[in-house]
Amino acid sequence: MIGLIIAIMAFNFIAFTTNKRLTGNQIFHIWMFTIAFQHMFDVFIDLKYHAYWYFTKHADWKGILVHTVLLPPVNMMFLNWYPFKKPIMKKICYLTFWLVGILLYEMITLLPEPWGYFHYGWWNLGYSAIIDPVLLLIMLGCYKWICKLESKLLVCKKEK
Repeated sequence: MIGLIIAIMAFNFIAFTTNKRLTGNQIFHIWMFTIAFQHMFDVFIDLKYHAYWYFTKHADWKGILVHTVLLPPVNMMFLNWYPFKKPIMKKICYLTFWLVGILLYEMITLLPEPWGYFHYGWWNLGYSAIIDPVLLLIMLGCYKWICKLESKLLVCKKEK
């Protein structure tokens, strides 16, 4: 639990103090999307198939912290620093950098309590290495969609 609390404080501090790109509306939508998507994924992978779990194999209150205040600021940081106007190779390097960072963090979360809180069933780091880039790209697509919706809203507002 100590590791989780430190990570929550650090990730939220970094996400909010370094944010230069994301609007309040975008942060809200990223936060809600992350919570909903993570819960949906974990209902099957965690609770139904017991591939991995947080703290215990069952739904527990401590696990809510992982979904609600740990993961959303990580997505904020990923999007805030994403090299949108850079060449594709820069984007691939950025995605690779994040993948390595996420995998290293996952390895830390596997430490025994009080530092770790994550446990493997049949899951392993290889599955995460395959799934994590897909999840980051889904988050990126969601952000682009949010921006597109905001642009339409601004155009509609100007027309009135």
